[in-house]
Amino acid sequence: MARRPNNVLITGASSGLGDALARACAAPGVTLHLSARNAARLEATAQACRELGATVLPQIIDVRDTNSMADWITHAGRLDLAIANAGIGTGTGEGTEDAAAARHVFETNINGVLNTALPAMDVMAGQAPAEDGWRGHIAVIASIAAFVAGPSAPAYCASKSAVQRWAEARDHSERKRGIRMHAICPGFVRTPMTADNPFPMPWLMTPEDAARRTLEGIAAGRLRIAYPRRLYAIARLVGALPPLWRAALLGRTPPKPAAKPGG
Repeated sequence: MARRPNNVLITGASSGLGDALARACAAPGVTLHLSARNAARLEATAQACRELGATVLPQIIDVRDTNSMADWITHAGRLDLAIANAGIGTGTGEGTEDAAAARHVFETNINGVLNTALPAMDVMAGQAPAEDGWRGHIAVIASIAAFVAGPSAPAYCASKSAVQRWAEARDHSERKRGIRMHAICPGFVRTPMTADNPFPMPWLMTPEDAARRTLEGIAAGRLRIAYPRRLYAIARLVGALPPLWRAALLGRTPPKPAAKPGG
């Protein structure tokens, strides 16, 4: 995608990386389809993008709602780039991730991505190729956490790993239909979701920097877009360790259960 896309759809566009991506894509002649659940924040993003010259069509919607998402996306018209950005995270600290939190993360981070990407694929498959020869591009926001089974965020790490691997595997078949997939794997980004993290976040980036790196990677045609490179290398190394070694390194090695009387 050598040029700026003219028709862009972004979920989770009301804050953080989604907001930064919307602003980075905004320009005269560009139509932005932006979704989120918070109306006031989404309108603030939309207005900022309008001031940059874009036509903005905001939509209040929950990415977990399969039917509503399909209806919204299939009626959006031409899509040059769809970014499945909406996602949530939950940390456990020293505790155990409760069932409700785990289900919420999986439903949002996995089903929400599928509810965005699958209907977008159907739209793109039926449209003419753009100047770059592709019918469209779909970017899935995963995370560098996809490469490390972090004990403090089991559902988050697993969900990001699932969508990263799905996007990369799906790229092979979608290329045959003229569609490119991109797995976006950022490190720590300064957003409301990371604001309360009680641990060091090396190479913490601004949302604007992350958006720039994301769009540059898509424009370069890269399938996996992981940044910053140093943190990505460390994550791959730590993720390759045996599970107990990794848990010990991350400070979460569980104590051995006490023997039961008579056991």
